[in-house]
Amino acid sequence: MPVDLQEILDDVHEAVRPLIGSGSVADYIPRLAAVNPDHFGISVMMTDGTQCSSGDADVEFSIQSISKVFSLALVIAGDGDEIWQRVDREPSGAAFNSLAQLEYKRGIPRNPFMNAGALVVADHLLSLTPDADDPVLDFVRTESGNPDISIDALTAASELAHADRNSSIAHLLRSFGNLINDVDAVLDRYVRQCSIAMSCADLAAAGAFLARRGESADGRLLLSGNQTKRMNAVMLTSGFYDAAGEFAYRVGLPGKSGVGGGILAVVPDVCSICVWGPGLDSSGNSLIGMAALDELTSRTGWSIF
Repeated sequence: MPVDLQEILDDVHEAVRPLIGSGSVADYIPRLAAVNPDHFGISVMMTDGTQCSSGDADVEFSIQSISKVFSLALVIAGDGDEIWQRVDREPSGAAFNSLAQLEYKRGIPRNPFMNAGALVVADHLLSLTPDADDPVLDFVRTESGNPDISIDALTAASELAHADRNSSIAHLLRSFGNLINDVDAVLDRYVRQCSIAMSCADLAAAGAFLARRGESADGRLLLSGNQTKRMNAVMLTSGFYDAAGEFAYRVGLPGKSGVGGGILAVVPDVCSICVWGPGLDSSGNSLIGMAALDELTSRTGWSIF
């Protein structure tokens, strides 16, 4: 760990302060549209368990698509590489909720982080854990060490009330034979995992297994080193939809964004990082979060390149 990591985080916070409030909050889900955009938080969890934070790192927000990382990890941990028979590993170059590519590929989503791919992963996880209410919630509680993490019921209700497009994607998947369980059950699982509320500090801790070559918080091996490498690779190429190239260019790390304004990034063998700023850029990624990670990696030299 850089001796002055706390100082670096505080400097990053100060450097991006003029951007606080910039961008547009997600407005297609009413609950997210009501979020105050004047927040910024950042937290770093080192592989040795040391954690440093700055700004609003303890304020909870809706993790949204960052949950797709955890659901994919659970599916790979439970069923190996079987999920790759149902989901591809290619960058999308399209919107996160695109149906066009799904039609063209005859029901095989381009990657597990587009909504179509995430729904297939949710379906697979439902088949693996039919008796579990919320396996992703259980996982992040355990990995973060915070048993009080919960699902924001109002966000879940808001998303379900405006889930027409995801419902269409799910039915299209089912028409191609790539959704096994009931559409409503899959949508409910998916919406609940997206509606988990966590802080930057919690997310950085929960995602640290990706920096530890698959080792979970209690020392058990959740994923093999090879599986972890491949998960990080898919995050690098597909974690930011059609802005994945821009993130690789500016930040140089595997990562995953969510329309709640969070970004989870991984420095293999070093640390996991979470930043949060609700204002989004035109690609649906946190505007200030991208800038903060650009600053942090420039100051620390952290990069996979």
